[in-house]
Amino acid sequence: MNYSYVSHLYCPKCSKKYEADVVQNLCDCGSPLLVEYDLDSLKKDWKKSDLNGRENNLWRYHELLPVKDKNNVVSMGEGMTPLIEMQAIGNDMEIENLYMKDEGIIPTGTFKARGAAVGISKAKELGVKELAMPTNGNAGASWSLFAARAGISSTIVMPIDAPKITRNECAVSGANLYLVNGLISDAGKIVGEAVKEHGLYDVSTLKEPYRIEGKKTMGLEIVEQFNWEIPDVILYPTGGGVGLIGIYKALKELQALGWIDEEKMPRLVAVQSEGCAPIVKAWEKGKKESEFWNESETIAFGINVPKALGDFLVLNAVYETNGCAVSISDEAVLEEQKLLSQKEGTFVCPEGAAAFYAARQLRKNGWITEEEKVVVLNTGAGIKYPNTVEVDVQVLEKNESIQPANDRTAKKL
Repeated sequence: MNYSYVSHLYCPKCSKKYEADVVQNLCDCGSPLLVEYDLDSLKKDWKKSDLNGRENNLWRYHELLPVKDKNNVVSMGEGMTPLIEMQAIGNDMEIENLYMKDEGIIPTGTFKARGAAVGISKAKELGVKELAMPTNGNAGASWSLFAARAGISSTIVMPIDAPKITRNECAVSGANLYLVNGLISDAGKIVGEAVKEHGLYDVSTLKEPYRIEGKKTMGLEIVEQFNWEIPDVILYPTGGGVGLIGIYKALKELQALGWIDEEKMPRLVAVQSEGCAPIVKAWEKGKKESEFWNESETIAFGINVPKALGDFLVLNAVYETNGCAVSISDEAVLEEQKLLSQKEGTFVCPEGAAAFYAARQLRKNGWITEEEKVVVLNTGAGIKYPNTVEVDVQVLEKNESIQPANDRTAKKL
């Protein structure tokens, strides 16, 4: 068996094919490129039982990933994150089978590590020496750290309002880091000019084909963790939307391999903020592409993307699965984040909280039914966003005593 069954790259808009053994970015028509595998051969050679005993990370699916030589794999053990039953919050929402795919425990603390691991590994295989990217924070942190592990230089540009901890991660990795007084779209323009002028490898969202391949492993894992059964609904916080595109791609590939039911797909939900909801607006109007969202602003900084390059792929995944797109207020995000911590003991990122509130909203209006199996993607650890939580804590003098929590609660009542 081959380590990878990668075949070629192709354009989902004009169908033009490209080689996978040289550096590629966008199609000549401007569309992102996708990775194609020799699924006919893989179907004959690869069985579910082959996964038995394999390492418990995303590289367990290496046949369906683009790195041909195992020696080029750059890994920190990323993947196979827990699928946690959320019984208390599920009861609160009246969803009997609610689960969280928790990406907060992955290396670098967010699901961005998946795309970075596969993207950097393939960049290493292709002989890349320096990469460049704009970021809202977490992607830049993941890519710069994985690049450092691979011996690849990185240039990162992020908005000045990006979470400080992600800025520090980039800086401590040795990245060539810049801040821009603007949005990720402004950072993207600066990176685009640098790529033209200095010949850097552009790893902006969907401007290289392999980030999707890392993100799609979330879909592979979810189905394997459910013993190859498909959940009814998957909710995903959507900025660039790479994870949603990847999950859809993974499920289509598993169907082609005959590993899952060919007649059923989970309804995919794109979750955005009311302060930046271009995908939601496009879906509500039945459009295939979104419009640029002016003056975008949200506490869920990771989904503050005014115009996603792959918006047509996100919308296609939503339409093809009879899914939907939902926008959430910042107030609701903070309230849901607090509720999840108190009821489930899990401190999710604001983007994950938005997705949970979307499930609550969709259950309330009947789009999700009580007995359906629902998976919410928490895309990062809440501790990476320390400024989202403000608390007023009592300060004790050295001789003062404390009051037990139950006593304090009783007095409040």
